Amino acid sequence: MTNRAVLLVNLGSPELPTVPAVRHYLNEFLMDPYVIQLPWILRRLIVSLLVLPKRPKASAEAYQSVWTEQGSPLIVLSKQLQTALQVQLDIPVSLSMRYGKPSIESQILALTKAHSELTELLFIPLYPHYAESTVTTSIEQAKKVIHKHKLNLKLTIIPPFYEQEDYIAALVSSAQPYLKQEYDHLIFSYHGLPESHITQLDKSGMHCLKQDNCCQKKNECHTSCYQHHVFRTTDCFIEKVGLSSDKYSIAFQSRLGRAKWLGPNTEDRLRELATSGAKKVLVICPAFVTDCLETLEEISIRGQAVFQEAGGESLTLIPCLNDQEKWVETLAKWCR
Repeated sequence: MTNRAVLLVNLGSPELPTVPAVRHYLNEFLMDPYVIQLPWILRRLIVSLLVLPKRPKASAEAYQSVWTEQGSPLIVLSKQLQTALQVQLDIPVSLSMRYGKPSIESQILALTKAHSELTELLFIPLYPHYAESTVTTSIEQAKKVIHKHKLNLKLTIIPPFYEQEDYIAALVSSAQPYLKQEYDHLIFSYHGLPESHITQLDKSGMHCLKQDNCCQKKNECHTSCYQHHVFRTTDCFIEKVGLSSDKYSIAFQSRLGRAKWLGPNTEDRLRELATSGAKKVLVICPAFVTDCLETLEEISIRGQAVFQEAGGESLTLIPCLNDQEKWVETLAKWCR
């Protein structure tokens, strides 16, 4: 008997690496108002006319390059994390995806059906850094499900953990074997975000991306600033491992559309490094706790090709935390 349960939440994946499945997934993902932050009619026009006609084919090919016999890497690895965490805890641990399957709704309903005494759900969005397009949309979906089904369920949310000591320690531990190898430069490649997603959360309209070094100047908007969060993760990591400033840099990947996104772009940074003589680079992607299309294909395959075409020799992707022991122990500690 238990009145508490854990629900891990990740972004999601198409069910299959096929054009129809990817089209369905992209439609659900991009029609979320937290992702493309425009009125419904403009969002519908952009998705239907500019994205869905061509992008599903290219994305399906990308998924095919990393798909496993068990399925999508994100889903497979997330399930392994769920299993490892369940071993550590004596309360139910479930897994859901914001888009695709298993959905947040299906998993909340399954938990309440299997555990009639359940009164509290420990909700863990697996995103270290705050963004409305990841954290907020997941939380709001859970609240919507609870309200829709009139569930007597308290939602306890683990907040973004970008500078949490145990998370940083797990991240450093995962990277140490790679940092001991010979390399010229380490890139922290974070998922990109349109600048508008950041500036609109600055209620003053005077700080975020309006001042030089805005993320280094203390301000109340830092609590919800994605760029500040990724800078803090990098700073905490570097402080632990002691890298000099010329040995690493920050870049942003996964741009979509014509809006102005955070920069510099990861592929541009790879070209710059190769042109300047770097032969061996490491890339770590702290915005993702689970390896997925964005790490396995975009960095390890496409990024490798970009780097080599520009004159570099080798790019090594440092794997995400996945189900590594220190990360599982950290999650278990938070749950307890």
